[in-house]
Amino acid sequence: MSEAQKFRWVFSFLMSLLMSGVMSGWVTWMVVGLNEHFFMSWGRAFITAWPAAFTIVMLCAPSVQRLSQRIVIKINSAEA
Repeated sequence: MSEAQKFRWVFSFLMSLLMSGVMSGWVTWMVVGLNEHFFMSWGRAFITAWPAAFTIVMLCAPSVQRLSQRIVIKINSAEA
C-alpha cells in the first residue's frame, strides 16, 4: 500500500470518528437532553453513524479536496 493510500485510510478513519462522535453526541443531546439515558443513546447513535461517515469520507474526500484546491486557487488569483 502506498503512502498516499495509507494516508487516505487513516485520514478517513480519524475524520469519520471525530465527526460522527461529535455530531451524534450533539444531536443526541438536542433530542434526549442530558439525562440518565444520554450515554446509551449517544453510543447507539455513534455505532449507527460511524460506518456511514467512514464510507462517505472515503468516497467524497478526494472530490472535496480537489474542489477546495480550485476554490483556493481562485481566491488567490483574485487577491493578486
